[in-house]
Amino acid sequence: MRSGNSTLVVHLLQPDDPPVPSALVGFVVSKAVGNAVVRNRVKRRLRHLVAERLDGVRPGTRVVVRALPPSARADGPLLGTELDHAWERAVRRSRPRSGVGT
Repeated sequence: MRSGNSTLVVHLLQPDDPPVPSALVGFVVSKAVGNAVVRNRVKRRLRHLVAERLDGVRPGTRVVVRALPPSARADGPLLGTELDHAWERAVRRSRPRSGVGT
């Protein structure tokens, strides 16, 4: 399920039968966000914020966090708040599914 706001979008999929023992997380930060330095800073911030939230995620859950251009100007607390809102909405909207990729 997808959920987003002005700085980022969270895509989340919770399969019925987890094929892997832990959650899988990916980050997408395009060139529209900024130059390489800015993109890497955004990725580092997001990695740190997501790591703090992974304890409550079911094993096998797949998460993709896509940063939007305003994320380059967002400070850490704002990015964390935006991530929390998008994350909670995505978890609420998602439901376990089997047959991923079939």
